[in-house]
Amino acid sequence: MRTGIAAALVAVWAGPAAADPPNVVLVMADDQGWGDMAYNGHPHLKTPHFDALAKQAVRFDQFHAAAPVCSPTRASVLTGRTPNRMAAFKWGHPIRPQETTLAQVLKAAGYRTGHFGKWHLGSVQKDGTCTPGKCGFDDWVSAPNFFDLDPVLSDRGKAVEFEGDSSDVTADLAVTFLRDCAGKKQRFLAVVWFGSPHAPHQALPVDRGRYADRPADERDFLGEITAMDRAVGRIRGEIKTLGLTDNTVLWYCSDNGALPKVGSSGGRRGNKGQVYEGGLLVPALVEWPARFPKPRTISTPCVTSDIYPTVLEWTGAKADRQPPLDGVNLVPLLDGKAESRGKPIGFWDHPAPGVGVPAKAWMDELLAEQKAGREPVDPKKLFADAGTIAAKHPTDRFPGHAAWLDGSWKLHRVEGPKADAVRWELYDLAADPKEARDVLAAEPKRADAMKKELTAWLGSVVRSLNGEDYPAK
Repeated sequence: MRTGIAAALVAVWAGPAAADPPNVVLVMADDQGWGDMAYNGHPHLKTPHFDALAKQAVRFDQFHAAAPVCSPTRASVLTGRTPNRMAAFKWGHPIRPQETTLAQVLKAAGYRTGHFGKWHLGSVQKDGTCTPGKCGFDDWVSAPNFFDLDPVLSDRGKAVEFEGDSSDVTADLAVTFLRDCAGKKQRFLAVVWFGSPHAPHQALPVDRGRYADRPADERDFLGEITAMDRAVGRIRGEIKTLGLTDNTVLWYCSDNGALPKVGSSGGRRGNKGQVYEGGLLVPALVEWPARFPKPRTISTPCVTSDIYPTVLEWTGAKADRQPPLDGVNLVPLLDGKAESRGKPIGFWDHPAPGVGVPAKAWMDELLAEQKAGREPVDPKKLFADAGTIAAKHPTDRFPGHAAWLDGSWKLHRVEGPKADAVRWELYDLAADPKEARDVLAAEPKRADAMKKELTAWLGSVVRSLNGEDYPAK
């Protein structure tokens, strides 16, 4: 059942982008930094499947998460919008049911849609708000947050026990979906979101053993990435076995930058939770052999919000009612017909606290309750108030850390608790990728222009946050 803006959603075939619109597989890691790839220079990681993909596909070297933590970035993938527009401020904040999602649009255009793995955008109980099903997914076997070995997952609301590494389990679920779609000759959208390498790290002995020469606190972390690499290889191999390679898009990325201590930002400043490049820059790869027969590297800054409009362009599907987008259609850039993204990228890490979602405890409870013939009705676990817009945010205050990325120039705006406590920083990432030399004073004209653009964008985000994008009830 669709709600809010989704209830009025009708996708129309607007002339396919190709003779046969592609299948789409969107894969995402949980907390894998830009440098947590062997192909990006990690000295110890073993990622043969990722390395092979990087040599054969389109590789983004300046791809950014829309936010420095997980839930907001996931919301950006599904909507093409910066997450603060829908109040997905931090981890555990749900997507609003009023939003238009990629799954809803493609489902209405004839695609079968599936979600497998980490959800973290609302409930995974059958009667919850903002479940994968209510966000447009026909099939879903999902966790409310990250998950580790031998997980309990929600199969369209029913708690089910699984055995094995979390990435292997997720890949198996995706492969089952792909096989069924192929057998029924159904075009599909598969969203495959791993729970790795999120802490606490729990690798299988075989994967941990590959790193026996590393410090103890690294072994499970690196082992989880190797397991995830194996899972991606399994999905990619199944696509080939099913004869779907030429007309299937496989898009891989992570949800935020590197973890502190064990993760690698590739030498950039900051890590997960920060708006500096170390918290936003992530590995990203796109494979579609029919469209991109030769490997390429794209160094233009892009962002996870770009996935939504790009996929819609490829599939030819359109939403009947579309709220303002922050993402742009990357097809000209991917096709080699443009050299830039076309507009700057905005980031805004709001100081609102995260919301705890202890997935294992919640799923263990759901399993026990359902075995006893009961269904939990805790409003917190149902995310019952996800679509409520109770408070209006001021349009002249933008607390927290925001940034404006225009080509290689990145302007930071940091607003403290007091209205006049705003600090600005400006970096040229082309000359200073570590954001170590603030050139604000040396670039007054550029800084002033970027300040105006960022301030205008923040105002637009607040208007969305206050509900102006949704139809009046």
